[in-house]
Amino acid sequence: MKTAPTRTLVMLAASGLLLGCATAQQKDLQNQLDEVRAIAEKAAADAAAAQSRADAAMDTASSAKAQSEQTEAKIDRMFKKAMYK
Repeated sequence: MKTAPTRTLVMLAASGLLLGCATAQQKDLQNQLDEVRAIAEKAAADAAAAQSRADAAMDTASSAKAQSEQTEAKIDRMFKKAMYK
């Protein structure tokens, strides 16, 4: 009958080890999750900065297009004026 208390002690010890390992794994998973979260936040910030630069480039391109259209209209008027002389 001495084996019953020994089995109980072995079972308790094994349970304690398993719980300890599970806690360590949980901490590792939490650390990995924190790393992934940090990477995602940096990616979102980089995307926002890229969007801001793209918007600025679009504004510059629109301004250049408007200037080009004005210059084209001016050249057309000058050409027509020269043709009528």
